[in-house]
Amino acid sequence: MDIKQQQAEFRLEAMPYIEKYQNKILVIKYGGNAMLGEEMKLTVMRDLSILRFVGIKVVLVHGGGPEISQTLARMGIPSRFVGGLRYTDAETAEVVRMVLAGKVNKELVHMLGMFGAKAAGLSGIDGNMLLCSKEREELGFVGKIENVNTELILSCLDAGYMPVISTVGYDNEGNIYNVNADTAASAIAGALRAESLILMTDIKGLLRNKDDEDSLIRKVYVSDIPALVKEGIISGGMIPKVQCCKDAIRKGVGRVFITDGRVKHSILLELLSDEGMGTMFVKGD
Repeated sequence: MDIKQQQAEFRLEAMPYIEKYQNKILVIKYGGNAMLGEEMKLTVMRDLSILRFVGIKVVLVHGGGPEISQTLARMGIPSRFVGGLRYTDAETAEVVRMVLAGKVNKELVHMLGMFGAKAAGLSGIDGNMLLCSKEREELGFVGKIENVNTELILSCLDAGYMPVISTVGYDNEGNIYNVNADTAASAIAGALRAESLILMTDIKGLLRNKDDEDSLIRKVYVSDIPALVKEGIISGGMIPKVQCCKDAIRKGVGRVFITDGRVKHSILLELLSDEGMGTMFVKGD
């Protein structure tokens, strides 16, 4: 089959999925190593623009850990991690706000604009979106989300804009919080009762054997998660990621995907094809 035939086949296969998602809310989490490389960023932003143009209400939630680490290093501030989360004192929290809400956010908004998509750069501080408290005292100003205010997000969607949200939170005492991007995306998707949430990461999905990418588990029911943890299939850094998937489903999100953001067009292949790309989490037994 030549390339034109392949493209035609994909379009035909995609049509039912486009109809399914039209005028529905889709939350995409984009961050970490999946964001490395200018060409890949442009590819992801183009794919998101395509989804918007076919009538899907896309909400992009992003982190930017590598950018934060690079900026801290240039400023002579050491990065320290506790249980996989960045220790964030008041000074680091300001750097996080500067990098995520100032630099990374506006780069993504600019790229979306290059492809003709109307996008609005927001942070969790805007519109009192992400009200936080401290996750744990030993982490400093790492945010535990207490409330999600969706008013500004919905206003952007209603006006035809794609909200691009940096994961910075606040409290009522004037403190700034660094919020894990998976956690923020899960909470936002749940508050919006999104049709789907996609967590773009740097792995293929949930593997039955972590050293064998051919052991991908394509579908997981949330009721199966405790058994998978007990078996050691869900372990280490995958535990909090899967917990975010479970939380989103419990809050009313239809389906949650963990997919490989290093693969070109992974979002389109995940959403708009029969085969899919990564692991899908759904409610039920």
